[in-house]
Amino acid sequence: MASAASAPPTPAGLKRIVAASLIGTTIEWYDFFLYGSAAALVFNKLFFPGSDPLVGTLLSFLTYAVGFAARPLGALVFGHYGDRLGRKKLLVLSLLLMGGATFAIGLLPTHATVGAAAPVLLTALRLVQGFALGGEWGGAVLLVSEHGDAKRRGFWASWPQTGAPAGQLLATGVLSLLTATLSDAAFISWGWRVPFLLSGLLVIVGLWIRLSVDESPVFKRALAQAEARKTMRATTTSAAAEAETETEEMPLVSVLRHHWRDVLVAMGARMAENISYYVITAFILVYATTSAGVSKQTALNAVLIASAVHFAVIPAWGALSDRVGRRPVYLLGAAGVGLWMFPFFRLIDTGGFGNIILAVTVGLVLHGAMYAPQAAFFSEMFATRMRYSGASIGAQFASVAAGAPAPLIATALLADYDSSTPIALYVIGAAVVTLIAVGVARETRHRDLADVEASPDPSGSGPGSRSSSEPADAPTANARTA
Repeated sequence: MASAASAPPTPAGLKRIVAASLIGTTIEWYDFFLYGSAAALVFNKLFFPGSDPLVGTLLSFLTYAVGFAARPLGALVFGHYGDRLGRKKLLVLSLLLMGGATFAIGLLPTHATVGAAAPVLLTALRLVQGFALGGEWGGAVLLVSEHGDAKRRGFWASWPQTGAPAGQLLATGVLSLLTATLSDAAFISWGWRVPFLLSGLLVIVGLWIRLSVDESPVFKRALAQAEARKTMRATTTSAAAEAETETEEMPLVSVLRHHWRDVLVAMGARMAENISYYVITAFILVYATTSAGVSKQTALNAVLIASAVHFAVIPAWGALSDRVGRRPVYLLGAAGVGLWMFPFFRLIDTGGFGNIILAVTVGLVLHGAMYAPQAAFFSEMFATRMRYSGASIGAQFASVAAGAPAPLIATALLADYDSSTPIALYVIGAAVVTLIAVGVARETRHRDLADVEASPDPSGSGPGSRSSSEPADAPTANARTA
C-alpha cells in the first residue's frame, strides 16, 4: 500500500527534518538542564534561604524533581493528541510551553522580595517545563524515525538524542561564562537570570525551523487508512465490514492492551540511562564542590568538556546499533556505567581538573551507548497510531522513578554517609535493572515502522513478539489500529 504520503524524503529533506528535531530538542533540554544547574548553584540561596547549605540544596533539587513528576502527564496528553493529530503540531506546542516557562523563571522575584510565594511560583513553572518535555521527546524522535529507512534509522534517530548533551553544553557554557566573568555577588543578584531570559530568543529560532518541516509520512499514511476505515464503516452495514472496522481505541488504551510488556521494557531500559546521567551531570556539581573541595567553575568546565564529547559519540553509537543491533550497544552502555561508578568518584576525589574531566567524559561516553539507540529502539516497539503514546509513556514514566529522585537520593546519601560508596551502589543497582530489561527484550533493528502493527495476541506482547529474524515486510496479523 505504498503511496506518495509514505515515500521517503530526499537526503536533503531528511537532513532538514533531523536539523529541526535536533534544534528543537536542544532548546528544550537547554531549558530543562539550565534549571538543574541553577538548582545546584544558586536556587538554594535565592529561593530557600535560612537553611543549612546541604538542606537548601535538597530543597532546591526537590523543585527540580517536580519537573519530572509532570513529565508522565505530558507524555499522556501529548502522546494521545500526537497519535491523533500528528507529531508536528504537538512539537510546536511543547516548544512554546517550555520556552515560555523558562523565560518566566528569569523574571521571578526571589524569596527576599516576595517570601514564600517565590518557591511556589518557581515550582509551578517547573511543572510546566516537565509537562512540555514529557511531550517533546517522543514526537521529536518519531518525526525522524518515521521519515528515515530501517537501514540507518539508529544513526538518524540518534541525532535528536544529541539535543540532550547539546542543551547541557549550551546551558553549562552560558553559566560557566557568567560565573567566570561576574563576581559572585553580581551573579546571584542578576547574572543567573540571563540564561533563562535567553530562552525567549532561542524559542523563536526553534519555532521558525520546526514549522518548516512536513509531517511524518508513516503517520500520514496510517491516518489516511484510519479515515478510509471510518468511511467504509459509515457506508456499509454488513456484519463482515463491521467486524473489520471496529471502533478505534484510544492510543493509551491500545498501548496498555497490546504493548504493556514493551512499556515495561522501555521503563527498565531507562533506569541506568536516566539515573547515571543526572548523577554524572547534576549531582557532580554538589559532590565536587562540597566533598572534593573543587570550585563550581572547575566542575562546570568539566561537565562542559564532557558534554561536547558526549554530543560527538552519540551518532557513532547510533550508527553502531544499525550494524550490530540496538540491544548489544544498549547492554554495553548499561554494564559500562555500572562498572565505572567507583572509578568515577575516586577520580573526582583527587580534585584534579584532568581527573574530573576523565571521570565525567568516560561516564557520558558510556551513557551515550544507552541513549543513542534508545530513540530507534523505543520507536520500533510500537504501532504507528499508538507509537507517540507508547514511546512517551515508557520513557517518561520511568523518569519519575529514575531521573527525578536521582540528585535527591544521591545528595541524601552523601549527607547521611559522607561517602560516595552508597551513591555508586545506587547507580550499579540501576544498571542491573536495565541489563535485565534489555536482556529480555527482542531485537528490533530490522523492523519497518510502517509494518509494525498491534498484535491481537492476548499476552500483550505486541510487536515485541515478532522474531528479529522475521522479514521487516512480513504481513501483520492485525492492521486495524495502524
